[in-house]
Order: sequence, then C-alpha cells, then structure tokens
Amino acid sequence: MVKIGNIELPEFPLLLAPMEDVSDPPFRAVCKQNGADLMYTEFISSEGLIRNAAKSMQKLDIFDFERPIGIQIFGSDIDSMRESAIISSSVNPDLIDINYGCPVKNVACKGAGAALLRDIPKMVQMTSEIVKSTHLPVTVKTRLGWDESTKNVEEVAERLQDIGIKALTIHGRTRVQMYKGDADWTLIRKIKENPRIQIPIFGNGDVDSPEKALQMKKEYGVDGIMIGRASIGNPWIFNQIKYFLKTGLHLEKPDLEERLKVCLQHLEFSIKWKGHNLGILEMRRHYANYFKGLDHFKDFRMRLVNTMDLQEIYTTMDEIKAKYSLAS
Repeated sequence: MVKIGNIELPEFPLLLAPMEDVSDPPFRAVCKQNGADLMYTEFISSEGLIRNAAKSMQKLDIFDFERPIGIQIFGSDIDSMRESAIISSSVNPDLIDINYGCPVKNVACKGAGAALLRDIPKMVQMTSEIVKSTHLPVTVKTRLGWDESTKNVEEVAERLQDIGIKALTIHGRTRVQMYKGDADWTLIRKIKENPRIQIPIFGNGDVDSPEKALQMKKEYGVDGIMIGRASIGNPWIFNQIKYFLKTGLHLEKPDLEERLKVCLQHLEFSIKWKGHNLGILEMRRHYANYFKGLDHFKDFRMRLVNTMDLQEIYTTMDEIKAKYSLAS
C-alpha cells in the first residue's frame, strides 16, 4: 500500500497526469472506470482562481466517483498561490498538487511551472506557504531541472519533503527538452534510493505500454507511475498495465464496440458538463485517438469534427460500427 498523507492507494498505483484541455471530468470519468488509482484536475491558474475567472472556477468541479482526486494549481506569485490553495481546499478535494513542471512558454516564461526550477528558494517558500494554508496533503509535480546543466531535482526532493509535501512526481525531462527525446529516469531512481526520502516518488514520462511500466517499476524502484499522453483515447491503459504486472499476460485490447461505447460516454458527459456546443467542440480532439489504427478512417473523422449536430455524430458512429465490424 502507498500512502499520501491519509490517502491510501494500492501497491504501485497508477496516476492520471493533469493535462491542460484533456483531463477534465469527462475524460477522468472514463480513466477512473478503466483503472486509474489517483487523478488530478487540469492545472488551474492561481491568478484565475483569485480573480474568480469562470474558466478557472469550472476546473474546480470534482465528483465523488473520482476520489481520490487532487486539484493542481500553478502560478508565480506566492500570495496568489497561497490564496488559490485555500480556495481549492474549500471544494474538498483529497489533496492539493503544485505544478513546478509545466514547460510551455506562456507558463514557464511568466515565472510559473518549470520556471521555479531556476529559483529553488522561491519554490521552497511558495511550497511552505501552501502546506501551511491547507489541512490537505500537498504534493508536487516537477521535472529534472531547467536544462542539462541545472538538473537540481535531487535537492528539490529533499527540501520539499523537509517542509511537508507528502509525495513527489518527477517527469524525466528538463524544461528545455519539453517533450522531445527520451525521458531519463536515472535521477528519479537516485531520489528513490536516497535514505532521507520517505515520501512516495512517482515517475512520469514515456510510459505507453504494459512492458514499459514493468521496466520502470523494476529498473527505477518508483512507488507508482503517472501516465499522461498515452491515456488519451486509450483509458484502458491503466487496467492493461495492472493486468500485465499481476499476470505477465496481456489483457485483450478493447474491440470496436468497446471503443465506441467509451467514446460516446466521454462525449455525452462532455456535453452534460460543458453544454452542447462546447461539449461537442472539445470532444473533437479525442476521436482520432479513440479510433487509431482503423484503415481509411479519415472521412469518418472529418464528419465527426465538422458537425455540431449530435444526431449526425450518432449516425456516423453507427456507420463506423457497421463498416469496421464487417471488415473484421
């Protein structure tokens, strides 16, 4: 069993990464029912929260079926981050997570996300203020460092543990790498092997198959794995990994009927949560992933992403089922 404060997770838990414009409640719902053990909201701007911005406030929506669920916040101002932690705690998540890893320009270049890796004293002070401001466990997601010459995550791990964080997730790239190249988990292993480190350490980066998950577990000794991009259009990856770790065998891949069923669940929750227009618009980014590998799928995808008519989407899904079921 892995514990984050008072939260009990199974042995070697699988976490769903917080992904901007992806890990909203409809997406989290299909991941939860397919084996995700701990999930996080999309990252939420501290400035947006303290200004009561509608988009930021909506991201605070959490549901009991998702638990345990963490709210992830980001920002560059210590007072704003403390206030946003208080606001986030008021909606009763299971934990608060701080984003010190986002590499994208409009976050990192404004002093938030991975930018804090260039100012460890400020990171420590900010984290301390957040820990003191909430009764909930506080966790952190970060990267190896800003660039190859400043891989300081070992220092970060010790100092943040010392001021009270309850778990640390490390993405095996620097900020400068963004998502390019291979993730390097060697420093993650060093942190896990450090006798001073008592909190759970989760690894993140490039886990896209059951075999890769087993390799990371064996080679790097992490307490669990966080999965991001590999779960988009493939929420089954969590149960596939669990089954493989337990049995050494592969769980049967979802057939077309299962893919259609989960895709429609995702769509219908999206519409219910965001309204008809936004629900349909934001679902468009998911279709190609749900139906990856189907030959000559482009025409169907174009129909799905070019209509606002829900009935037309249902009709297209029926045609997909008819065509590819016959083909198989």
